[in-house]
Amino acid sequence: MPFALNLIYVALLFLLAPVLVYRMIRSGKYREGLWEKFRGNAPLRIGGQPCLWFHAVSVGEVLLLRPLVREMARRRPNWEVVISTTTTTGLAVARRTFPDLITFYAPLDFSWATRRAMARIRPTVLALVELELWPNLIRAAKASGAKVAIINARLSIRSYRGYRSLRRPLGTTLRCIDVVAAQDADYARRFVELGVPSDRVSVTGSVKYDGLESDRNNAQTRDLRKELGLSHSDLVFVAGSTMDGEEAAALGAYRAARLQHPSLRLILVPRHAERFDDVAEWLARNGEAVVRRTQLAKGPVHVSPAGCPPPVILIDTIGELGAVWGLADVAFVGGSLVPGRGGQNMMEPAAYGASVLFGPHTSNFRETVEQLLARNAACRVANADELKLKLQEDLDDPEAAATRAAAGRSFVLAQHGASGRTLAELDRLVESSSTQKSA
Repeated sequence: MPFALNLIYVALLFLLAPVLVYRMIRSGKYREGLWEKFRGNAPLRIGGQPCLWFHAVSVGEVLLLRPLVREMARRRPNWEVVISTTTTTGLAVARRTFPDLITFYAPLDFSWATRRAMARIRPTVLALVELELWPNLIRAAKASGAKVAIINARLSIRSYRGYRSLRRPLGTTLRCIDVVAAQDADYARRFVELGVPSDRVSVTGSVKYDGLESDRNNAQTRDLRKELGLSHSDLVFVAGSTMDGEEAAALGAYRAARLQHPSLRLILVPRHAERFDDVAEWLARNGEAVVRRTQLAKGPVHVSPAGCPPPVILIDTIGELGAVWGLADVAFVGGSLVPGRGGQNMMEPAAYGASVLFGPHTSNFRETVEQLLARNAACRVANADELKLKLQEDLDDPEAAATRAAAGRSFVLAQHGASGRTLAELDRLVESSSTQKSA
């Protein structure tokens, strides 16, 4: 199995090589850490204490680990926690968020890389965040004697259908998983149907709820308001985690709404760092003054001349979106107007009590969307025209918008507790590992 997988991965690399090389040259994407990933050159962990290895693919998954890492330190102070990630931005955020922990690039799923990484980290438990079914990594963990868990586990219909077609070759890998802590009952059922033994699967809820900030007066949001030159009388429209095409929809909605609401400000937060320059240039070509977050270190935001609209604010940094949502009166959650992405986490702006808008493409957050819409706690728009209409409605009728926003915030706050339930499942593995080593 490992040899066959290695051949498949090598074949895929050859097929994708032109695209990968082009992106490396154009944007530097995939270049950083490539050799480290290919060799499995994880840091050499010193010391013999038990170790919990969290693997989080990128920024969102890294950030949701905050309550888990805090609680793990309280419950198991003698355990060492390490965090791996796949992306450059994910690693940067991990290093900033967890400066006292070992953080590193996860190995590519080649057998030699995963074995080397396991030998260097020597985990007691490997906890994969959400859906990281890498067969060689999981098998290497089991071969090293580690327990394997999938936490905050989710399995969309699309992913389920793909994995189901591979159920036979994946069967051994799935049976290596000791615990699946699923976000909801549907996800749990799909893991069981794929072949994970039912007694290893439980519903713990989404950890994302526990890690959400809900206080608009938190230090980071308060500092951002000051640095961005926003007054408390400004109305703020935040379009966050946007993909190509969604900035145009947000700008169109903003331009229409500011005719009746001149105090309206627009903050754009593109999803991917490699698009920051493109979005800034696009705004300039479309006649908009723009202030970039990274410019603020050079001095304060300049006030626009009388009669001119204020500049669009472009957040061209990584890891600040969670605080930016706290500035929003109305929040559009990107990755949802264009097909293919499946949406982004709309619970972050909802937790602050913003009026939340998103598009029709939210397959990765199906249950969350259903729950918000059932409570009239968010609004789904079909296209750019509906986004323009809905923003105008929210600004024209702030009382109705505030009622919907309050419903969203109440719903989020009622979901807390998934971190404790998830750690209870990990505790079970920890106790099992400790018992086996004692024996």
